[in-house]
Amino acid sequence: MIRWLKPIGWLVCIAYSNVPSFWLMVHPYAERWRRRKQSPYLILLPAWIAMWGIIGAITARWRTVALYSTPWSWLPGVGLFAGGLWLYSESSKHFSALQLGGIPEVSAGHREQRLVTSGIRSRVRHPVYLAHLCEMLAWSLGTGLLVCYALTALAVLTGLVMIRMEDRELELRFGDEYRPYRQQVPAILPRIKTQKILQ
Repeated sequence: MIRWLKPIGWLVCIAYSNVPSFWLMVHPYAERWRRRKQSPYLILLPAWIAMWGIIGAITARWRTVALYSTPWSWLPGVGLFAGGLWLYSESSKHFSALQLGGIPEVSAGHREQRLVTSGIRSRVRHPVYLAHLCEMLAWSLGTGLLVCYALTALAVLTGLVMIRMEDRELELRFGDEYRPYRQQVPAILPRIKTQKILQ
């Protein structure tokens, strides 16, 4: 069974590593996407799926290169899986499905403009991205595949750029409501203790 987990890990890491790339197509052009009459997802989703194919083709030759191979590496991986699933669950408690899918960012017809700073978001601004990172690290640790570690590094680098763009876009949208929140709550590495967000 462990043998089959390695190609699955490679495919999962391909999908996760392209999440920042998807949002890099959204945040710099959010206003332009909102002006479109048709759903921007008619362009965004096929482009995102094409990115999976491109990254898959680029990394295919290294998909079996392992830095190590031991079933024990799945122990910390399981902990990261569980942490990622918990973060996904917590992220959805005070966020609608529309917000999680980015609909308000790109669709003019959706006016769900509320800043959520409670729950898990009182500890970390981007808990979904942290959950993605936990899942990628889980697959990287578990499989020991070089390609999974490389894709995780790619996701971190593009994710840092994407988070800066998203923060800029959220500041434009929410202004003075967002600035103190951004200053007080870390982007990815969560704060252990909660504190009241000063407005």
